[in-house]
Amino acid sequence: MGRAEKTENVSALRQKLSGARSAVLTDFRGLSVAEMTELRTLLRKSAVEYTVVKNTLAKIAVAETELASLAAHLEGPTAIAISRADPLAASKLLATWSKTRPAFSIKGGVFEGKLVGPAEIAVLADLPSREALLARLAGTLQAPLRGLVTVLAGPIRALAGVLVQVRQHKEKSA
Repeated sequence: MGRAEKTENVSALRQKLSGARSAVLTDFRGLSVAEMTELRTLLRKSAVEYTVVKNTLAKIAVAETELASLAAHLEGPTAIAISRADPLAASKLLATWSKTRPAFSIKGGVFEGKLVGPAEIAVLADLPSREALLARLAGTLQAPLRGLVTVLAGPIRALAGVLVQVRQHKEKSA
């Protein structure tokens, strides 16, 4: 690999990382080509880019950026999963996928600009999706209103019941 190609790779990786909402570093030792292809296909479906990187070039790419703390995890064979849309997508997919493959491991990563280790990535992977959290919020906000409507409708419902009984009583007596 020539100097120009290395410079091009460094700038391309820096550009990919600059627009990322999350990036997860993995160690892929012990995986077959078929398993790597399966993982890449799975990640691609969720708009996550998965690339094998050279550690020296990756260290240069993250140097003097907000992602400089990633350099500590750039040891041994390294691949990086970059997510631009959903910050949890890479963590969820990689954590789930790694449960069935002991050779595959997560080294660490960056989530919304903060360095996270493998334990934090596992915690992030267990979080519900954004849609599920929004649904919970909507239910929480709706509960007091539903209770208020029920309380306010109670006297009207009782009045309607009394009026029905009065009408029935008058029909019987007439």
